[in-house]
Amino acid sequence: MSDSTDEVRAYTVRLELVDEPGELLRALHPIADNGGNLLSIFHERGNLTPRGHIPVEVDLEATPERFEEIVDALRDAGINVIQAGTQHYSESLTIVVSGHIVDTDLSDTLSRIQQSTDATVTDLSLSAPEGTDDVSSARLRLATEEGETDSTLATLRDIADRKGLRLIEPLTAGDAA
Repeated sequence: MSDSTDEVRAYTVRLELVDEPGELLRALHPIADNGGNLLSIFHERGNLTPRGHIPVEVDLEATPERFEEIVDALRDAGINVIQAGTQHYSESLTIVVSGHIVDTDLSDTLSRIQQSTDATVTDLSLSAPEGTDDVSSARLRLATEEGETDSTLATLRDIADRKGLRLIEPLTAGDAA
């Protein structure tokens, strides 16, 4: 097993962006230009930081050397980097949520997941065959830290319960098929 600096790792960068057209794209250029591979972007347009900016969390993969270059390039571009660091996401979890997802504010649900767990949403698929005013479903893929799946599921159950949503859980290790 190699501990080489060429080894690609997952990182999370928390940014503060001005609410103007093109700012998110401007923040993504230094990542792409320095060899970062995007995993997910959590753009909290409905929330503001104390300075009145938009919080954005970017999960990416890069070698340690490239990650340092990415952070430097972001700062050189005038992007406010609030936090930059390694996240060790080693488990994947896929759930389905159904109910009035849009009416109960999908953005709020995602924000609660992000704020209440050590997981990050890596993929989201929404289905609303009868329109957004009716029952819909969403498939969420989450990356969790090793050993945090049970805790993450407990938090997801609580969020779904508070919003009157149904949570369809995956089989986990030890469950019978």
